[in-house]
Amino acid sequence: MKTLGIKEIREYLPHRYPLLLVDRVLDYEIGKRITALKNVSINEEIFNGHFPHRPVMPGVLMIEALAQTAAILSFLTLGIKPDENSVVYFAGIDNARFKRPIEPGDQVKMEAEILRGSRGVYKYKVSASVDGQVAVEAEIMCTIRSAMDASKSMV
Repeated sequence: MKTLGIKEIREYLPHRYPLLLVDRVLDYEIGKRITALKNVSINEEIFNGHFPHRPVMPGVLMIEALAQTAAILSFLTLGIKPDENSVVYFAGIDNARFKRPIEPGDQVKMEAEILRGSRGVYKYKVSASVDGQVAVEAEIMCTIRSAMDASKSMV
């Protein structure tokens, strides 16, 4: 079993608080799959407004957490660590389904599997679950680009 702690995760993701959404990598297989955790805390700023009477993690942040998990796998697969000019962009999100809310106190298990990759564009099957219940699943496409080339076509 290959794991990564938060120190190693920060070497692969440029995100920082409050947008770093991966706390631990439980296991990965280069070029194939990754499993990671997100611990959801009531102290996260988003819950002040979403929603004060019933705090739930926004769907866009669920997808973002899955994309960050997939990005770690992309960098591990390529055998590189990003520099200050590396950016991972969404190139597509298909078949997203939200099946249960994610709430403060939940531990979210996130999984990403590479379906295909070519010329720096990867397609993943991703899912997040809480206590064995699927919360969200989707297919996402991501690409790694230099921040200097941000205005160019992504795919």
